[in-house]
Amino acid sequence: MKLLKPKFWNKKNNLMSLMLFPISLSLQLLIAIKNSFIKKVRFSIPVICVGNIYLGGTGKTPVSIEIVKILKKLGKKTAIIKKNYKKHNDEFRLIESKNIKLFKNATRKLAIIEAEMNKFDCVVLDDGFQDPSIAKNLNILCFNEKQLIGNGMTLPSGPLREPLSAIKKCQIIIINGNKNYEFEKVIRENSKNVSIYYAKYRPINLQKFTSKNLLAFAGIGNPVNFFNLLEENNLTIKKKISFSDHYNYSLKELKRLIDYSIKNNLQLITTEKDFFRMKHFQLPQIECLNVNLELLNKNTFEKEISKYL
Repeated sequence: MKLLKPKFWNKKNNLMSLMLFPISLSLQLLIAIKNSFIKKVRFSIPVICVGNIYLGGTGKTPVSIEIVKILKKLGKKTAIIKKNYKKHNDEFRLIESKNIKLFKNATRKLAIIEAEMNKFDCVVLDDGFQDPSIAKNLNILCFNEKQLIGNGMTLPSGPLREPLSAIKKCQIIIINGNKNYEFEKVIRENSKNVSIYYAKYRPINLQKFTSKNLLAFAGIGNPVNFFNLLEENNLTIKKKISFSDHYNYSLKELKRLIDYSIKNNLQLITTEKDFFRMKHFQLPQIECLNVNLELLNKNTFEKEISKYL
């Protein structure tokens, strides 16, 4: 079953969002009341949080991986922290495939304690901006240029986990995509002191797909971003199929895709995250696009995050 983001989340002043607005207000109020009773826990090692306020598909995990690489270069023994959601096994495998230590537990707090006990110098919290129980040394928020904040409303009226004013709680913003002065202006209206950086995905195995007609499929937060990346790199997509985030593919479904691709002379291509979700099926007909995240002004970024260690 496909549960994709509703289209009205990207449309401002639409009827459906306005009808759901009282529910959104009530949810935000309940969350605020609940959070007011939660005590923050401070740790003996720095906690760098990489989060988002837009629901999924902003590149938190690639940014977390890149930060770990930077901190290792600075001589810091660093691990990534994740809450142990069963459906996030794709992200766990992707992180571990990069030779990065991952601590996951029923709560993020327990995972950080485990890292402390194992003598790690610092941790990168991949998705935890909305977790009020953890005191963070540095908060980084990720956005994607294709979606940014959608219609700017909170769930269920829109795609935001919390209002844009939450930017005040972070020190760094990373926008995956091209320079966007209008959005920078919106950010500055909410927080004058936040630093803004840009990043881009750089495919590293394009040559495998350049002369082929592709059937591209993805079960990530925003599949359209994957399709756009393929097209921006001049690959030929003949068919696109979107699944919901962290989609649990069955062998039967994948074999249907393979049969269709063979019949229509198409090469199957998916994301690294999707590939790790189906790797155990050992289907050589399905390949993934490998990418690196490239941070612009990386030297300045390195100097800034080192201040929080």
